[in-house]
Amino acid sequence: MTHVKTYRTNVRIGNWNEDLRLEEDAKREYLEKKERGELTAQKVDFLKQNILRPVNLTVTNDGWLHFGDVVMLVNMGGENRECSAVSINADINCLTKTPSPAIQAPCGVSAGSGIQACTRTAFIITSVDGSPDGSSLHFEQSFALKTTSGFARGLYLTSDLQSFEKCAKKSRLQEVSLEDGSSFLSWWKIVHFDPQERLEYEGHPVPANVKVLIIHCKTNRALAALGDQVLWTTYGKEYEVTAHTFLDSHKAEQDSNHWILCTSDPAGDGLLLLNHPPSAANNVELTQTDPGISI
Repeated sequence: MTHVKTYRTNVRIGNWNEDLRLEEDAKREYLEKKERGELTAQKVDFLKQNILRPVNLTVTNDGWLHFGDVVMLVNMGGENRECSAVSINADINCLTKTPSPAIQAPCGVSAGSGIQACTRTAFIITSVDGSPDGSSLHFEQSFALKTTSGFARGLYLTSDLQSFEKCAKKSRLQEVSLEDGSSFLSWWKIVHFDPQERLEYEGHPVPANVKVLIIHCKTNRALAALGDQVLWTTYGKEYEVTAHTFLDSHKAEQDSNHWILCTSDPAGDGLLLLNHPPSAANNVELTQTDPGISI
């Protein structure tokens, strides 16, 4: 009897029945979530499939920006910042399935390096003063920027004075986000990027695909992409977007405040900015060859 083994590898010890039940419950829960599409990987795939869906930007034949145009807001980058576009910074926690799958407000924005026209990067120039769609947008004229309808739900790019509780997460500067409904907090205006030329161009139509400043009407602060404030999002490395005016020693706005409202190439070859040398788009200077420009 001293040589008889009383324990074998298939002998179950401890709370083996409880462990077995817990394992079965975990498998059943996993399969149920998979069937309903509630797994984290499935949610991420669903989000990217919808938010990265291509969007056709507006083709401008006269060279001006108009109300109703679908554009991208592109910053050409700088010393510590790549070329980037204002993008919806939505994760799986921003998803809602009722009444239809969409992102929910409030939702953050960031500057992503993926310069592709899609639901995430497309914004519609929207009138706030009764100007009809198709009419030209002018320098210093108030307007709103909203996302496309459907999955992006037509949310408005909004900002407000910074406070201890409401500010950008990284820089603690004035926060920019997407909100439901239009209000004075979602009003913006475009001004010439050169302070010395600003007064001369007030009231003139705004050209597309040239460098401008986007100013928040309530706070008078310029939209900015911060290269020193990196965000790691569902879509990779991106930059924080705030409303803050950065001035150089000559009291002129720095390149972090310079934006290009991009449209499609009239030739049908995609984004106009990508089909021309970046230096050309970045160094375009507006000239008053015809002071009597009118809509």
